[in-house]
Amino acid sequence: MTKSKFPYKPSKISIVFDFIFLALCIFVVLRYFPLTTKNPFEKYDIASYIYLGIWLLVSYSLGRYRPLHLQKYATTSFNLVYATLITFVTMWAVSYFVFDKYFSVNVLFTFTTALFLVNAAFHFLYFAMLYAANYNEEVVEKEVRTEANLKSATPLDEESYRDLLQVITEFSGEKVLNELSQKIDLRSGNTYISFSTSIDDFKIRAKYKFSTIVNLQLLNNIRGLNKMFSVINAKLPDNGIFVCCFETKSTIKKRLLKKFPKGINYIIYSITFIFNRFLPKLFLTKRLYYDLTGGKNRVLSKTEVLGRLYLCGFDIITEKKIGQNNYIFAKRIKQPDGNIKRFHGPLIKLNRIGKNGKKFDVFKFRTMHPYSEFLQAYIYGKNNLQDGGKFKHDIRVTTLGRFMRKYWLDELPMLINLLRGEMKVVGVRPISAHYFSLYSKELQVLRTQFKPGLLPPFYVDMPKTLEEIEASEMRYLHSCQTKGTIITDLLYFFLILKNILFKKARSA
Repeated sequence: MTKSKFPYKPSKISIVFDFIFLALCIFVVLRYFPLTTKNPFEKYDIASYIYLGIWLLVSYSLGRYRPLHLQKYATTSFNLVYATLITFVTMWAVSYFVFDKYFSVNVLFTFTTALFLVNAAFHFLYFAMLYAANYNEEVVEKEVRTEANLKSATPLDEESYRDLLQVITEFSGEKVLNELSQKIDLRSGNTYISFSTSIDDFKIRAKYKFSTIVNLQLLNNIRGLNKMFSVINAKLPDNGIFVCCFETKSTIKKRLLKKFPKGINYIIYSITFIFNRFLPKLFLTKRLYYDLTGGKNRVLSKTEVLGRLYLCGFDIITEKKIGQNNYIFAKRIKQPDGNIKRFHGPLIKLNRIGKNGKKFDVFKFRTMHPYSEFLQAYIYGKNNLQDGGKFKHDIRVTTLGRFMRKYWLDELPMLINLLRGEMKVVGVRPISAHYFSLYSKELQVLRTQFKPGLLPPFYVDMPKTLEEIEASEMRYLHSCQTKGTIITDLLYFFLILKNILFKKARSA
């Protein structure tokens, strides 16, 4: 209960919601519940008005109509229980003494129970959203780097060096020690080795003192990865090295399936996956998950970790799996992206280049792991393109995502772009700035003269290489210039339909 005095100014929205809930409950009970009376609405019309008056008066008296954001969940819940009991008893007394038992007690009980459940569900959802929205993530402040040069440091003495090697071996194993010894100078005073899950361990380190920062604690156990990566980025000098490790989603799956007997192993894995993978990413459960677990044992995909590093200003030098864990060596190349808070719902917005070179957001269903959008250049540089113009061995696409892409299910939300006038039915694909940069200058200019489309000319020619894709799009766009957009689009629409229906053309 808040400290505001009686009487108080009630929240109009709370009264409106209460009125709607009550009207809905009365309608459902009288319309769908089995009643003996033939005309329930006529019989209970007076009772409904009396019930509404009692409910509003009791609720106001208990302070239920104070603004919800000023109340606490426990207080609101108790007041709802009190209001329900008092209203039911009062209405029963009115029915018994004033109307001589004309109204059924069972019907009144059903009214009251339904109203209580609807209000309780509403309050739970409201406070759950309020709880989730108050999840405090640290914001990365814009860093001003001046003279980001490495500071000199004294090498470790022999005893300290031996102790460090022993600790690394005990914590991560001899194979990890050998790998680190080959790639970095462990004896150097400019190398910092950490085993911590706390971001504060890196915050207290001096800037530009370490050319290499290594954290041998699994990223799966660290809360606030983007914040930690950004802090380390700020501590490293230009081109400084960061080494981290994590257990991938696929490795966790193999470990759990092998650990438990067949039959229950998939059940245990499914529960673990949902709890440690989905809950940290859902709005309503994110804060609750971190409050319960402290961020430990999270399920991370390789794509997500690499994407987070690129987001936070690192470039991947090399990756290596040692034992159960993946080790990443990354180089600090720039400052982190200003927006390190990301939302990973099923519906995503992808920034694409449209008509006149204007960028717009394309709506699609998510088919890739989180943070995939930061790995286009990395995947292209490592694997290049496959037939059809897609990236080879694209680790960013999920198993469900491949199925959705095959049958264009992921593109259904693009109808929003169609209704907004940003796209048309037939046209070249809306592509990212990186993919756009791979095209010839002539095609780039031609592309920006027309709106992109839902159905690309790809399904007419089914090109395999990037050069063939460019040639296919060039033919379509030249046709738009010479024959007109409407005629060209109609011709291509029927050719695309023919290939999809009879030649089984599918997305690459």
